[in-house]
Amino acid sequence: MLYIANSHGKGRGVYTDSRIERDTIIEQCPILEFPHEEVELLELTMLNNYYFSWGKEQKRAALALGLGSIYNHSYTPNAIYIPREDDQLIEFVAIRKILANDEITINYNGSPNDQSPLWGTDEIPWLK
Repeated sequence: MLYIANSHGKGRGVYTDSRIERDTIIEQCPILEFPHEEVELLELTMLNNYYFSWGKEQKRAALALGLGSIYNHSYTPNAIYIPREDDQLIEFVAIRKILANDEITINYNGSPNDQSPLWGTDEIPWLK
């Protein structure tokens, strides 16, 4: 149902080959958790743009396996990500109907309605 394809100006993105209804779980991705002490080191690697802030205080990091770290950002997303800390996974859920061959996007700020600027906006032109 899911595949990776080029997303104009964004590199790779996650797409669906089938229609997905609202409230459907798209993917449950196990995570690799990085402790607070290693986050600063992680930021020095190419993984810097692929991890999620993790934990109640958002001081740890989680790298989503599966396709989880490939979903692109949008301020008008069609999906949301839900951290499931106790289960060590991130769940991706449709927040509206997604048509076949549409890209699945999330708001990196967490809330689909959060329009605040993202980290690294100056470094990533398509986030501006």
